[in-house]
Amino acid sequence: MLYRTEGIVIRNMPYGEGNAIITILTNTHGKAGIMVRGAKKLKSRHGSLAQPFTHGEFTFFRKSGLGTLNHGEIITSHHKLRERLELSTYAAYAAELCDRALQDDEAGAYVFEQLQACFAALEDGKDPRITLHLFETKIIQLAGYTPEMDRCIHCGSEDGPYAFSYRLGGILCRRCRGVDPTALQTGDGALKLLRLFTRLDLRRLGAIQVSDSTRAELRACIRSMMDAHMPLKLKSRDFLDQMEPLLTPDIGGDSSDPTPGRFPG
Repeated sequence: MLYRTEGIVIRNMPYGEGNAIITILTNTHGKAGIMVRGAKKLKSRHGSLAQPFTHGEFTFFRKSGLGTLNHGEIITSHHKLRERLELSTYAAYAAELCDRALQDDEAGAYVFEQLQACFAALEDGKDPRITLHLFETKIIQLAGYTPEMDRCIHCGSEDGPYAFSYRLGGILCRRCRGVDPTALQTGDGALKLLRLFTRLDLRRLGAIQVSDSTRAELRACIRSMMDAHMPLKLKSRDFLDQMEPLLTPDIGGDSSDPTPGRFPG
């Protein structure tokens, strides 16, 4: 069967002499593996189309399993994400997360749009750590683990202060804190951000200023939840964690937490 769809290259693997197998995240057919013949050759018609992070229109033939590219056109090359090490590191993690965390039938139009927005935000100079944490939250939700952030997950109380239970998937009030000894004692700023992230479309992400302490708490909450419910060994995440202190300047490292109105309606 011949398919024609928009897609974003989330994986590129050399195959044989001059060929490549790419995985694309599409807006209509989930994830698809495609053989691109001659992709590594200098005069290849499709070499640029097969580059990581490229958003394009792909026409490919597939009976079952791996498809074969017939034709393609680049819509957005996202060349900035490949040219700058720091952006490439963040984008590679987002791409591998899509590839590894979601089954084919879970990868629909919504995650395609969120990945598009993630790449656009990175290119536009928005805080890459906040951008990635918001994208991680979207993946967690798509995998079925949306945390309860409005009331205590144990007794239903709406009275704080709260701790975050990544194991139980939500917040615990002071009285119920002992239900989960591993719960993270987290400030209001990080909890407000995490609550917002569960509701915010990445396409609406605006400028935001977050203190270093709040950013660290937010990271601990999201990463702990991912490790508890989606234990994946991602090479890109290991590399990001090693390189991030060197890659990212002190973005938004003031003492303020998210300010109302920072996110366009």
